[in-house]
Parts: sequence; C-alpha cells; structure tokens
Amino acid sequence: MKKNILNIAFAIAALPLTQVNGQLLSEKMAATTMSRWKDSLVMTPGRMVKWSYDQGVILEGIDAIWQRTADRKYFDYIKRSMDHYVEGDGTIRTYKQEDFNIDNIKNGRSLLTLYKVTGQQKYLKACTTLWQQLQNQPRTNEGGFWHKKIYPYQMWLDGLYMGEPFYAEYADLIKDEKAFDDIANQFIYMENHARDAKTGLLYHGWDESKEQKWANKTTGLSPNFWGRAMGWYAMALVDVLDYFPANHPKRAALLAILNRTLTAIQKYQEPSSGLWYQVLDKADGKGNYHESSAACMFVYAAAKAVRKEYAPASFFRIAQKGYAGIQKEFIEPNDSGWVNLKSTVAVAGLGGNPYRDGSYEYYLREKVITNDAKGIGAFLLASSEMDIAAMPKIGKGKTVTLDSYFNNEFYTEPATGAQASFHYKWEERDNNGFHFWNNSFTYLGAKTNTLYEAPTSSNLKKSSVYIIVDADTEKETKAPNYVKPEHVDAIAEWVKAGGVLILLGNDVGNAELKQFTTLSDKFGIHFNEDSRNKVTGSQFEMGALKIGADNPVFKTARKVYLKEIATLTLSGDAKANLTEGKDVLIATAKYGKGTVFAVGDPWFYNEYVDGRKLPADFENFKAANDLAKWALEQSKKK
Repeated sequence: MKKNILNIAFAIAALPLTQVNGQLLSEKMAATTMSRWKDSLVMTPGRMVKWSYDQGVILEGIDAIWQRTADRKYFDYIKRSMDHYVEGDGTIRTYKQEDFNIDNIKNGRSLLTLYKVTGQQKYLKACTTLWQQLQNQPRTNEGGFWHKKIYPYQMWLDGLYMGEPFYAEYADLIKDEKAFDDIANQFIYMENHARDAKTGLLYHGWDESKEQKWANKTTGLSPNFWGRAMGWYAMALVDVLDYFPANHPKRAALLAILNRTLTAIQKYQEPSSGLWYQVLDKADGKGNYHESSAACMFVYAAAKAVRKEYAPASFFRIAQKGYAGIQKEFIEPNDSGWVNLKSTVAVAGLGGNPYRDGSYEYYLREKVITNDAKGIGAFLLASSEMDIAAMPKIGKGKTVTLDSYFNNEFYTEPATGAQASFHYKWEERDNNGFHFWNNSFTYLGAKTNTLYEAPTSSNLKKSSVYIIVDADTEKETKAPNYVKPEHVDAIAEWVKAGGVLILLGNDVGNAELKQFTTLSDKFGIHFNEDSRNKVTGSQFEMGALKIGADNPVFKTARKVYLKEIATLTLSGDAKANLTEGKDVLIATAKYGKGTVFAVGDPWFYNEYVDGRKLPADFENFKAANDLAKWALEQSKKK
C-alpha cells in the first residue's frame, strides 16, 4: 500500500504553475535573487550585509538548483558570495567567534560545499573555525546550545536549523562519531521542553532559567507557536538526517521527531488555501495572515522527507497543497520577467532591545515584506524539491550499484589525515566524483549504493544496475583487484537474469585493460589498448563528438566531450551506439534478459558534467541523465 500511495503522490506532483513561460519557477526566483543581490554583499538596499544566516539560506537554495541543472552560474554565485568573507588564510570577515551566536554557523554549509567541490584549504579552515565555536558554545545544564551568548540559558527553534545541519555535515567529514549523540540530543532536548502535547506544535523558545519576561514562570516557554520557527525546525531535521549514520541508535528518535513534526504541520495547514498562518494555531485571530517563508519551509521539509523516505508518502500531500497555495498567493511576476515572493515576515525573535515579548500582538507587529532573503532562500529549496518530485520516477524500487573493488584507490583526507577511498565515488563533489551522476539516478527515484567487495551472485542480486569504472593499475593501487573468471561468471549470470551492466573503461596506460576486457568480451565488446581524442590544454573541440537525433540511448544530448578514450571492437550481437570514422566509441549488447553498455572512458565524473569546466555547448550533463534514464528503463526491478 505504501508504494501505491507514493506512486500516486509523485504522479500528481507536477503542478500546472511550476513553470512560467517555459522556465521553472525555481530558476526564475534564482534570477531574481542573483539580480537583486548581484554580489550578495547587500541584503537590504543601502546597507552592507555582515556575515549573516540569511545568505546561507539563499545559497543552499542556489546550490540545489545547481545540482539539478549543472549550470555554472549558480556555483559561481555561491563562490563569489562566500569569497567576500573568507580570506586566503581561512579567516572570516565580520565574524566574531566570541559572540557565540549560533546563527553564525549557518553559512558553514556553503563553505563545506566549496571545500568539497574545490578542495581549497581556506574553506576547510573557515569551517573548522565554526566547528570550534560549536565545541565551546555555552549550554543549558543538560547540554542544549544557548541561542546566543547574550541570550543565556535559552534554546530557540531557529537555532536547530542554524547549527545542527552544519554540525552533522562537518562531523561526517571528519568522521567524529561521538558528535552525532550531541546532535540528536539537541533535537530531543528541544522537543522535550517545547512540544505542546495538545497541538503537537513547538513553542518558539525555552528559557531554562525562567528569568525572561516572555518565559512562562513554570515551564520557561514562550507563549506562541511562530510559523517560521517551526519551519526552521522541520528543515533542520531533514537536513541533519542526510548525514546521520544509518546505524546510529538515536537515528530512530530523530525520525520519530520528524514524523511528529510533520503531523503537527499537516494539522495546522489550512485546507482551503494549503497555507499556514504567522501564528500557527490562531487562524481566526485578529490580524493573523498567511506567511510565505513558513509555507516554503514546510513544503521543503515534507517533500524532501518523502523523497528520502524519512517519512511516509502520505505526507507529500502537505507539499502538494502547500506549493499550490504558495504559487497562488505569494508568487507574482516582476518587471524583469522573473518572479517575486510576497508576504514574508522580516524577522521575529524573543527578548533583546527593543524588547520582544513573544505575545500574539508582537508577532503581528513585525514588518511584512516582498523578496525577503529568508523567504526566497526557503522558496528556492521548496521549489527545487518540487521540481525533483515532478520528474518521472522510473527508478522506483531499483538500486544502482557502483563498484569500489576493481576501482579501489585511496588518498590522505586533508580534514582527518586518514586514508580514504576516493575517485569515481557517488558522494564525491570534486572533479573526481560522480555526485552529479548520482543525482541523475536518485532524482528518478532509484537508490544508489557502493559495492566494496568482489561481485558475487549473492551481493548483486538486489541490484538493477551495476557500474564498473576504470579498473586499477598497479600505479594507482598497490595491490589491485583484477577481474577473474569467477567474477566474469557471477556478473554474466546476473546480467543474463535481467541486470544492466555499465562498463566505463579508460584509455591504455590509465586503466587495467587486459583482465578487465575478459569481462566485456563475454558480451562481445572488447576494449582496445589504444587512446584517441587527445586534447591539448583547453582546446575542447578536439574532444567533441556529435550524437544523432535517433540515438536509442542518448535522447537529448547532441554534442559531448570525450577525452583520451579506448576504442572498442565488437563481435556477436554487440552493436555500435556511437562511431567516428571506423572507430567504435560506445557499444551496447543484449545478453539473456539483460543489457550491457560500454565506453572507453569514465566520462560522467563531475569535472565534465557539473558545468564548471566545459563550454556551455557541450552536453555531457544531458548525456549523463540520458544514460541514467536508459539504464533504469532497461532494468528489471530486483
């Protein structure tokens, strides 16, 4: 039943207004963003921005669009924005660690993206500075982070979003397993203190000391349920779970908190509009209004939770109805041909000077504006999730397995000094990785995993697609794992039963071919020990190849870049997919119920698909998406 509900939910995900004049709303809003804040230095016209969490929300939305489109302008915007603050030695301009303001941690996620993509040490050093703040952040008596040094003994819902996703991602980077206990506890403490049993909602803030005027003298809680505060909390949960270890004993607690949170969000979603009020539980209150940033955050959290299977598919209804309401009530065209986001409350907090008492009247007094950075950032995240949801889920129930046995290289990880597996890995965001190709599969509903052991009939059984890339030579790995007859037999048996095998070789001298081709020979495809499409420097046209419109695999890509590739010799039932002159460059073969695809190059690694290197007329990213779709269409469910 769960799968049927999920299929229905995704089938109705594509809403009629997700595009304006043929362009996705997410991309139109991104254009508004990058036009309004060209260098991200001015958040409010006429006022120079300091290191601020507003920027981090926007940049994560921009990153989401970059990952879906591979358009370089989005990455460049992220880098330009952060480079204004990060000096060559990793110092962060305008940031003061001694403030212990948890809001200042937020931008660390954009710094982690830049470090993972570029490898530049200045970004890692800046991230380490933020990590050190968390290690010394003042805490409540049981261990909860204070929101700021100037707000002693206070935990706010906002702070969970500002601090915990970075905390989890950095802990994952440096392999600090103990940190995840602390991360989980922050959510557990907040829910234990702030959750209202009747509504399921969480109050905006909790003062352990009970000294604040806004704090209930018995519970220490603020008096109201603010929409955006709940939005921060929900987004924090789905973002943390991306990095939370699957086998951690407290992961189940986080999933339960997320599901309770989504249940409360759904309960207070207005049925007629699909939206939420500024003060969530007072729909009939005088002056209360639909607030856009909270709606965007709830849509993002619900859609992502369903996509990542953190929550049941039935919660996708929240996102579907909410996104329709957002488009109807909050989105308007602007003079540039793009769009604006209306009705975002500029700010809301507790305490401070002038004093904010957390009353209903206070939340209604704060200024409501158009194109607030926090609202736009949340919209970019929400609309990106809805763009993904609208894609056909042809990979549902299928697993794509990437080999890390024949390709088994290691390097010294700068963040830890430890030896780490690298090169052509799903999770890698630098030039060497398959991060963008991983998205191609997962956005279509498939799951991806990595096989670190020799392939056998048993460990391949649940895979629909199996990818082997660039088998190691002795210069790459001290003791390479060569293809052996038992491996050929196990893989051939699996293909014969309906599996799809993708072989991405390399040219002679850059890959082990003698043993590797004993596998491909089984299907009538032989990797030749040669190298063609030599390219000098940045003369990319030397590696250009044209693909015909009738190509059965590459339905959309027409011009691609392939550098230093091994040609193929075919026999039996193998067929050429792409040739140039007398050379066969790509081939396919049917074998029993299964299919084989082969090309003499790793091809789809980030360097040549993420948009940062190749000229825009090369369509390697489209080719990666085409191959993912084709492979999933050929495969049988396992």
